[in-house]
Amino acid sequence: MISIFDLAALLLTLSALFGWLNRRFLPLPHAIGLLVMGLLASLALVALDLAFPQQHLYEALTTVLRQIDFTEVVMNGMLAFLLFAGALNLNLQALRERAWPVATLALVGTAVSTAVVGLAVWGMSQALGHALPLSWALVFGALISPTDPVAVLATLKNVQVPQALEVEMQGEALFNDGVGVVLFTVLLGFAAGGGGERGALGIAELLLVEAGGGILLGLVTGYIAYRAMRAIDDFSVEVLITLALVTGTYALAQKLGTSGPLAVVAAGLLVGERGPRYAMSDRTQGYVSALWTLVDEVLNSVLFLLIGLEVLVLRFDASALWLAAASVPLVIMGRGVAVSVPLLLFRWSDRLSARNVPFLTWAGVRGGISVALALSVPESEHKSALLAATYAVVLFSIIVQGSTLGLVARRTLEERMHEGEAAT
Repeated sequence: MISIFDLAALLLTLSALFGWLNRRFLPLPHAIGLLVMGLLASLALVALDLAFPQQHLYEALTTVLRQIDFTEVVMNGMLAFLLFAGALNLNLQALRERAWPVATLALVGTAVSTAVVGLAVWGMSQALGHALPLSWALVFGALISPTDPVAVLATLKNVQVPQALEVEMQGEALFNDGVGVVLFTVLLGFAAGGGGERGALGIAELLLVEAGGGILLGLVTGYIAYRAMRAIDDFSVEVLITLALVTGTYALAQKLGTSGPLAVVAAGLLVGERGPRYAMSDRTQGYVSALWTLVDEVLNSVLFLLIGLEVLVLRFDASALWLAAASVPLVIMGRGVAVSVPLLLFRWSDRLSARNVPFLTWAGVRGGISVALALSVPESEHKSALLAATYAVVLFSIIVQGSTLGLVARRTLEERMHEGEAAT
């Protein structure tokens, strides 16, 4: 048993080493490069263990990694800080202007994707001879449908897109977790046999309490922190207030049964909008910005490295690998349907554009949250298949979609330019 300090030292050292190697020798974006190198290191370790079994290299590292509860680390550790850092830098005025598309994608899009992906994976599992019950296929649809805010924000750092489209992606990724987690919780209850008593009204109530309550809590704590920062001019105390705001809000949300992710997003948006204008001096703004940029970069690095290394400790059923491979195009298809359906339902709205569908489809990057939710599924005969499918989709979306999103963005911009020229 090694200490928490030793675990942190190992992860930070590997993150720094792989980050340096990626920067020095590879052309990949930082987060994607860390994931790829972590994955390659995992596969190399497996190969070395097969070649030199007497060295016990594989067993040594997996023993260390098994001490890390990935679900706990992500959902009740890193996520609060990463979401707050993302929300702090989001343009609230631009988000207000795109509120309708963001709300539509976060609510309607997530629900549609859950249904489409769940049904498609259920049908494919029957065809491949690895039959999943419909209830468990829908659980997979729920955990894989929300775009991961951490992965999306990390990807957007390397992509140039119009501001309106960037705000839609950021806003959707930050807010659809609440919907996704509620759907996941309800559907997991049905699949595991403990949620059959909850009807449509109960689901709506749960969504209102978790999502609405989380947003309300975040606005209240965010306003309290803003007023406290406005009353003083001391950068060290104000930096400490932002740290207390994140940890306190997330912990309180969990105690109250509301959505912690949505609470810290709401708090971050409020402080990020009002703080620099009314509560922070230029010096304080510099320190707060530097702190949360650093927190974002360090935790992102460790998280993407962990996703790559987690291959060593996951247990996949070999018979489910074909289903895992088939899940990748099915999830992309479900994402395409999810971003297209709002166009059909709300054709009267000029805030939704069909030109954005290909880009929004390809930009549906999944990451650590989906892996964490899959790992939180109780042990059952279907968990291995869910894990394999989740990991296949996450790796493909981060490595392939994340690294090629810039090409899709440029293509989208070129089409808009051609349309503008044709109109003139």
